[in-house]
Amino acid sequence: MHHDLATGWTVRLVTGEAPDDLASRLDAVPAEVPGVVHTDLLAAGLITDPFVDDAEASLRWIGESDWEYRTSFDWSDTGDTRVDLVAEGLDTVAHVELNGVTVARTVNQHRSYRLPVAELLRPGCNDIVITFRSPYAYAREQEDLLGKRPHSYENPFNAMRKAACNFGWDWGPDLASVGIWKPIGIHSWSGARIAAVRPLVDVIDGVPTVTVHVDVEWADTEPAAGAELAVEVAGQTALVALGPGQTSASTTIDAPGAALWWPRGYGEQTRHELDVRLLSETGDELSHWTRRIGFRSVEIDVAPDEQGSAFRIIVNGEDVYIRGANWIPDDVFFPRITRDTLQKSITDALESNMNMLRVWGGGIYESEDFYDLCDENGILVWQDFLLACAAYAEDDALWSEFEAEAVEAVTRLTAHPSLVVWNGGNENIWGYIDWNWRSQLGAMTWGEGYYIDLFPRIVRQLAPNTPYSEGSPFSFSRYVHPNDDAHGTMHIWDVWNRVDYTHYRDYRPRFVSEFGFQGPPAWSTLEYAVHDEPRDPFGPNMLVHQKADDGNGKLQRGLGEHLPQPDSYEDWHWTMQLNQARAVAYGIEHFRSLFPLNRGSIVWQLNDCWPVVSWAAVDSMRHRKPLWHALRRVYADRLLTIQPREGALVAVLHNDAAEALSTTVTLTRRSLLGEILAQERMPVEVDARSATVITVPASIASVADSSAEFAAVIADSGERAFWYFAEDPALLLQSDAVAASATEVPGGYAVRVEARSLVKDLTVLADKVDAGARAQDGLLTLLPGEVAEIRVQARPGLEPAAFTDPRVLRSANDLCDPRNA
Repeated sequence: MHHDLATGWTVRLVTGEAPDDLASRLDAVPAEVPGVVHTDLLAAGLITDPFVDDAEASLRWIGESDWEYRTSFDWSDTGDTRVDLVAEGLDTVAHVELNGVTVARTVNQHRSYRLPVAELLRPGCNDIVITFRSPYAYAREQEDLLGKRPHSYENPFNAMRKAACNFGWDWGPDLASVGIWKPIGIHSWSGARIAAVRPLVDVIDGVPTVTVHVDVEWADTEPAAGAELAVEVAGQTALVALGPGQTSASTTIDAPGAALWWPRGYGEQTRHELDVRLLSETGDELSHWTRRIGFRSVEIDVAPDEQGSAFRIIVNGEDVYIRGANWIPDDVFFPRITRDTLQKSITDALESNMNMLRVWGGGIYESEDFYDLCDENGILVWQDFLLACAAYAEDDALWSEFEAEAVEAVTRLTAHPSLVVWNGGNENIWGYIDWNWRSQLGAMTWGEGYYIDLFPRIVRQLAPNTPYSEGSPFSFSRYVHPNDDAHGTMHIWDVWNRVDYTHYRDYRPRFVSEFGFQGPPAWSTLEYAVHDEPRDPFGPNMLVHQKADDGNGKLQRGLGEHLPQPDSYEDWHWTMQLNQARAVAYGIEHFRSLFPLNRGSIVWQLNDCWPVVSWAAVDSMRHRKPLWHALRRVYADRLLTIQPREGALVAVLHNDAAEALSTTVTLTRRSLLGEILAQERMPVEVDARSATVITVPASIASVADSSAEFAAVIADSGERAFWYFAEDPALLLQSDAVAASATEVPGGYAVRVEARSLVKDLTVLADKVDAGARAQDGLLTLLPGEVAEIRVQARPGLEPAAFTDPRVLRSANDLCDPRNA
């Protein structure tokens, strides 16, 4: 029987320097469980919104303080042999007392705890008190104890087992919190219980199979009787006898004819109910576990070849070209993340044509809801172990915590067919090689033992059918630089940090697991969070919401010759959003043009956790930035792109669809006003999961006036690509190139646009009209004479013409029209 302890909690300040006007009001604040202290104080009206202006710094005292959570609950003896206090997640350094007796001291946010408490419970009222240490103070204390090791940013997050990004990152605030962040309750039971189930699926000689490992815990130390496991899946049943006190058993079940689970775009996401029951010798059910599983095989090919060494993800024998994004926690305050919020973010991934999310190592092991939604929708999951951008001690105390959390995470997540990669950590091996760590570390350990010993050993033991990578980036050889583009996985961060985005073409990467470019969030998101007067990209409150080192300076320099420097705040906002979208699209088009050498990319990043200028495609208020619209285009099943090759131009059509493509392409050179200056048509055949290269004829690739002409390749099947012989500021773009009108329609508004001349990257910034408005399309390039309709989802009663206002209906034209200079 489970007794949920979700109600009646209060939180109080134990030690810390609260503001004078708050100190007397922090004795018994109502607390929500699951929750964290920041959200409790916010709900009680005791602090301002941590996301607005410079509130982040003013709330530092919360994380520097110790806090006590307390509740009382009634208990009556159930007659069961065992009674456990089950805490699914405590954040982080906690002292747990039941009726005045210490039952646990915890130091790991990424673990759960099951604590026997039968002897401490009393009939009637019982008290539970959980006191949390300041995470900042504990991290500093542990760093002094373990030795100072390199880490990113200010706080020594690498000295404790708490989500690294909770201490601040270059896209996240420094709002380290404490609290009971996952459910907590009392579990009473007798006989035996199923402690864990690990279903290891595979497809062997075409036959779906699963080996089900079951761990059992017994209530009595010396049970007199045995038990039986009944395992059922896909119409097949197996019975396994357990002797008295036997703590584990396994059985293998073949399921011939059972449908396989496939990534999206490759087949159906069929799942089968796996039902495991633990029965007493008399047939009574002692414990029950059920979960939907999917039959699939997965492997990663990293074999050397003539061009380096590969990184190919293979599911059910099929190569999967990866179109993915890195995933960070969906909110700064993790208990606010729900299945509904996760569904919205995963829908953002699905509708931008992604097929993989990489759960990054500076965050958390996500909830069952996250992985279940990925299973359901065919989104592959690359799962980092939780280490990022730092050197980590390998002392016994920290090692044992890493081991415990890794065993728990791998055991919990083996049931999910979407999880296809376990990865040792983020940028730590690269950091050791390239970031001057060795001179700082001397003889101190730095985490290598986790990547080459502990984690691969746990994966081999508990999830041997899931591939493991030592790190990201990684070249799968001790004798090759870990970020070599010819081998394995690579991160590309000189673009954004130092060089223009055209340098993406300097690389021929086998697989890119991180790259990206910054841009501001939606206008309404900034207006909610930033209130500098006057509005200014370099205003003090804006810079609170720009966490990257010299981020706004890099944004300005990153414009290069691509777009003009903006001369107003609103133009800054649109220019930087547009440049972000173009930079990332430029990289992905180059990567895909290299297929089959390149096998995918994982952009940094899909989502945001608060209102911030960042690399995200979707901001924290769930506005899809122009980058999202760019990703939807370049991550489409079929991408047509024009690329320079050896002094000429080629058009590459990458067909990552399950069907072959037979089409005809029209190649033209045109004036910006629409005159066709040269044209050719040719048939094109592209096999499924393949690519073809079309040489652009000299008549199309040669230009008479680079400021007034462009090239286009348009397939009868709908794919389009454009090539410009000059950067936008040098083009004779016209800001009045669009005739636009808007009408109210069911569910929102329809914006009709007609191009008088070439229009580049036409976008409706709908949230400028109303914060709840969302445009369904963006970054449209229209040829002269073309007409398009952009649907806007918004509440009724708005003025339709507001969506065609020049502040709202934007394009590259209105930034670059030479008449506006």
